[in-house]
Amino acid sequence: MKLLVVEDEARVASFLDKGLRVAGYDVEWARNGHEALRRAAQPDISLVILDLGLPDLDGLDVLEGLRAGGSPVLVLSARGSMHDRVRGLDLGADDYLGKPFAFQELLARVRANLRPRADAASSLLRAGGICLDLLRREVTLSGRTVYLSDREFFLLKAFARHPRRTLTRQELLAMAWGMTFDPGTNLVDVYVGYLRRKLGETVIETVRGAGYRLRADGPPAARTEPGPDRDPVPASRP
Repeated sequence: MKLLVVEDEARVASFLDKGLRVAGYDVEWARNGHEALRRAAQPDISLVILDLGLPDLDGLDVLEGLRAGGSPVLVLSARGSMHDRVRGLDLGADDYLGKPFAFQELLARVRANLRPRADAASSLLRAGGICLDLLRREVTLSGRTVYLSDREFFLLKAFARHPRRTLTRQELLAMAWGMTFDPGTNLVDVYVGYLRRKLGETVIETVRGAGYRLRADGPPAARTEPGPDRDPVPASRP
């Protein structure tokens, strides 16, 4: 498989090139955004590893261009703040890893993102009366469509993959936002509230002192009105 590394620092690009080749991958190097967009359009690229700090174009603009072309993208960037991670994932990054990073973790994420995509039959995830279409990013509740924002969908997917299991806020941050640290906000609590309003107040249970869990015994009827076009920004947790 051929990977496209988009990185303007030669030292970092060389490190990635050597490590990925030892792991058995073919590697190409793009030094700037224009070169990345041109090269990623070729059908032999299986995954793009994208640094956001490019000399000619904003990395997030490059990300949008790559996603429009259908290339899976793993963002590898020193922009590791909560805002950057959330924005990158919302713009379509398949994964986001901040610098500095452990190379073994990068390899694990590369392998995960290169796994075969689910077919239509296996892309349906069900928990009780909730059904998520992972390819279309659509949700139905007892046969009725529920409109979720992207981040609400990712959070519900995390719950649906582990019905009846109590998930901590840290686990949910990692699964739905790709964060490996607690940013000190009530991000999870706010989005759990959004899901409860759309799916029913009792669908997601609070486990005091531990986190949240999804009931899988059939939620009540949901509201079906479209949600906001954008995810609201949650407040900081005191």
